[in-house]
Amino acid sequence: MTLDINTLLAILAMAFATIFTRISGLVLIRHVQLDERWKTAIEAIPPAVLMAVIAPTAFATGWAETLACAATALAARRLPMLASVVGGVVTVALLRATGF
Repeated sequence: MTLDINTLLAILAMAFATIFTRISGLVLIRHVQLDERWKTAIEAIPPAVLMAVIAPTAFATGWAETLACAATALAARRLPMLASVVGGVVTVALLRATGF
């Protein structure tokens, strides 16, 4: 296997862009005063992104995956993001194990 310098540079550039975007968002948000309406809207972003990621799975696969996506969506309303994702993974694993 050989290392292509262009591929390596592309990967490094994408990593830098991702890190820069995340860090700059955290730094800039410290200097902005947000009212409750904006805070509520910002807190709704992670569950919305989660639903955007799992929705294609819910509609394009079998019943086990669809039910696990529904369980994940319900869990995301009350639980932290990581707990919701873990709950969805466990749900689909149990449903597949039972042959659903």
